[in-house]
Amino acid sequence: MKIVICGAGQVGASIAQHLASEDNDVTVIDIDETLIEKIRDTLDVTTIVGYASHPAILQRAGAAEADMIIAVTRHDEVNMVACQVAHSMFHVPMKIARVRNQNYLDPEWSEMYRADHLPIDVIISPELEVARAIIRRLHEPGAIDMIPFADGRIKAIEVRCMLDCPVIGLPLSLIMKRASALRMSIIGILQKNQFRLPRPDMVLNAGDDVFFVADSDDVRSALELFGHEEKEARRVIVLGGGNIGLFIAQELERTDPNTRLKIIELSKKRAENIVGLLSRSVVINGSGLDKDILVEANVDMTDTFVAVTNDDEANILGSLLAKQHGVKRDITLVNNSSYIPLLPSLGVEITINPRETTISTILQHVRRGKIRAVHSIRNGIAELIEAEALDTSPIIGKSIDMLELPEGVLVGAIVRKGQTIIPDESTVIQEHDKLIILADSDQIRKVEKILSVSLDFF
Repeated sequence: MKIVICGAGQVGASIAQHLASEDNDVTVIDIDETLIEKIRDTLDVTTIVGYASHPAILQRAGAAEADMIIAVTRHDEVNMVACQVAHSMFHVPMKIARVRNQNYLDPEWSEMYRADHLPIDVIISPELEVARAIIRRLHEPGAIDMIPFADGRIKAIEVRCMLDCPVIGLPLSLIMKRASALRMSIIGILQKNQFRLPRPDMVLNAGDDVFFVADSDDVRSALELFGHEEKEARRVIVLGGGNIGLFIAQELERTDPNTRLKIIELSKKRAENIVGLLSRSVVINGSGLDKDILVEANVDMTDTFVAVTNDDEANILGSLLAKQHGVKRDITLVNNSSYIPLLPSLGVEITINPRETTISTILQHVRRGKIRAVHSIRNGIAELIEAEALDTSPIIGKSIDMLELPEGVLVGAIVRKGQTIIPDESTVIQEHDKLIILADSDQIRKVEKILSVSLDFF
């Protein structure tokens, strides 16, 4: 594929790295010469210094032959105009734009993005993606991450092995024997920042992150297997009343009437504004680093503390203070990726990185343009893909061992007529099976080739 990426910041550079490693023809545009030089020195891509919304720059970038444009510059308006020019002047088939300002995302103006108005095929809102990721974690206490697949029938879970984890020191073969009554499958282990596919003789250690897929009805029991018996959050404090905090509160008010939520917001004006947008949530004006404010918010009786201000340090310190005052669980927004490996040792349990969340969402639309369900694990070290075997697929009637999947690829679960199957090598693929597939980053291209022949994404 030929792909033009507008913006050489963290997200643009990461997307370029992913796509270039898969032998795509990638061109990156940015006005910042320093960012462009960094990408030029590290990636095998074409780079152009200039305004991404200018027709002449897009022409130099080869937009006329491009399959896709991904606009992720710092400015919403540049991203939107770049997509407009790509459509009107160069007829680019797929146009993805990152849009941060929530005014552009109001449903009242949704007609603006029609093909005959402002032709953007996919709008990515980092703030909304982060908020949704946090809400998923609130609904699955004990999980570091949770991604639904197959219309919610399957859930992919990331869980951390704590010091009291009952399966520490046990080989995976024995762990899966204990879980034989559950419809779950371990699909990966993150040990010392190295992602590995499971082997029967692998032993779990404290601090390891385990990735598994399970039937939605068996998720709670699967989490208990790893020592996580936390109850779903009913009392939540959100530090930060910006767009992310407000969306979390509004969504929980709409979908979960049993949750009691409080927002701590430093700005008096912002606190006054969001009070009128909420019906049940309590808004407290003050600093989340102020002990008296935390006491006023009854932090000691809180199930989950969610820190989502614009300041990484405030989020980290706020979560640590909340834990000191008795909060059971924390979810912390961290923009600086270099902080993340340090935080577990400090006591910060769950971190959300907007860049990783945004990249995962963009990749969902990049994968041959047909994938509706894909999730990037830890900034692209592996991906989870959902696909359906149609009646024309040559894999129908073949067992998994006959598919000759490359090393680093495994089928974690199959949904057949609404029922979850944890497959082994002898499992035979049937028509309309929905397959949840995990693939190492260096095997994505091979998987796409296999899938493009034998499967259809939905």
